[in-house]
Amino acid sequence: MSSDAATSVLIVDDEPGIRTALRASFLRHGWRVETASGVREAVRNLEGKEFDLVVTDIRMPDGTGMEVLRSVRELSPGTAVILLTAFGSVPDAVTAMRDGALDYLTKPISFEQLQITAAQVMHRARQIATVEPAAAGDIVGRSPLLLRAIQRARAAASTGADVLIEAESGTGKELLARFIHDTSDRCRKPFVAVNCAAVPDALLESELFGHGRGAFTGAVGAKPGKFELADGGTMLLDEIGEMPLHLQPKLLRVLQEREFERLGEGRSIHVDIRVIATTNVSLAKLVERGQFRGDLYYRLNVIPLSLPPLHERREDIPMLAEHFARKYAQQMQTKAARLHPEFMDLLQAQSWPGNVRELANFMRRVLTLSETSEIDASCFEMEFQAPAKPFIVSSAPMPVQVMGAAAGTPIRQVERLHLENTLALTDGNRTHAAEMLGISLRTLRNKIREYGLPPRRYA
Repeated sequence: MSSDAATSVLIVDDEPGIRTALRASFLRHGWRVETASGVREAVRNLEGKEFDLVVTDIRMPDGTGMEVLRSVRELSPGTAVILLTAFGSVPDAVTAMRDGALDYLTKPISFEQLQITAAQVMHRARQIATVEPAAAGDIVGRSPLLLRAIQRARAAASTGADVLIEAESGTGKELLARFIHDTSDRCRKPFVAVNCAAVPDALLESELFGHGRGAFTGAVGAKPGKFELADGGTMLLDEIGEMPLHLQPKLLRVLQEREFERLGEGRSIHVDIRVIATTNVSLAKLVERGQFRGDLYYRLNVIPLSLPPLHERREDIPMLAEHFARKYAQQMQTKAARLHPEFMDLLQAQSWPGNVRELANFMRRVLTLSETSEIDASCFEMEFQAPAKPFIVSSAPMPVQVMGAAAGTPIRQVERLHLENTLALTDGNRTHAAEMLGISLRTLRNKIREYGLPPRRYA
């Protein structure tokens, strides 16, 4: 199987005979080839040149293929990596695939299989490098950090392993989970999502596992749970850190045995599912504090993934802004507005603590309220500061009035007013309000009940 003439490969192996044979194989198929006899020479090559592909042995006298892989990720994130390994070091290769390698081959090597694998790896790498919104849902961008995250997700999708995605709120964890599902062999099966923070504790067990007739008051008939509905496909447990401790042993059993019982029934139900869990907090820290089971954490954390916050990939902000401009124009059935360069500069200068979600909401507001065909700096200055003014934290001395409450007002009254203002700002969206306040959705629900706020208004 031939490759493009311009495609370049770096071969890293300490055995001269293997280097020569691999070089001849790639040259026959039209590749440009460089070789290195070890890790140090490979790193020097990577610092001076760009390669489309690196083929590296795992164990060498001056280091390992893992070190070569790390150098590739730092110096050339878009370069694909294939590992060559003896049979006994296959676990090392699997670990390396978690860290970004796209494939591995065991020695002795079939040169025909090597070329087939190289062609497949380059095809996957080109898909990643040219990722468009349609190719990865609404995951938009070409920054090295984002491409690496997508590359790891694509590698994870080809396995059947469970995945844990830890990242800040608003970075696109659910989009990445859907991307994994859509690029896996389960793509034609159901993708079922449950937000563990949004479902009240009393209902979460029934929501996940289902219930039998008469299992509780109002259960007039049997109902399958989300795990049952996801059979054959992917189950997303969003904000897994919010799952109550008393349900965690049941989830652990599902992960270990792939079976469970409906609430009020004794019959075991077996399911064939892949579980993807997401969290915006460190589960390891929750384990240390006794708020999450350690055995469940280790069972979930088979393939850990993350997404970079928006302030770490500012180069993607213009592309995201253009994407949202097209998206919302299509929804409003209007022509997409032109985004002025000064407007783009202002977008890139912001820290966006709410990440892509905050940018998306801002773009929607600007595009909806603007009456011009060009969005310029004045639109930014008008819309960006307006909603944030009541909540700006200042290091200056406290003013006499705090959020509309006079100095000396009881803390409970101030907290209630702050809660109402935040909920009003988010149009009653509890999830967004909880993120702005830095508390869990469960805590927000409890505060709404504590202060007697109308629950239906903030559903």
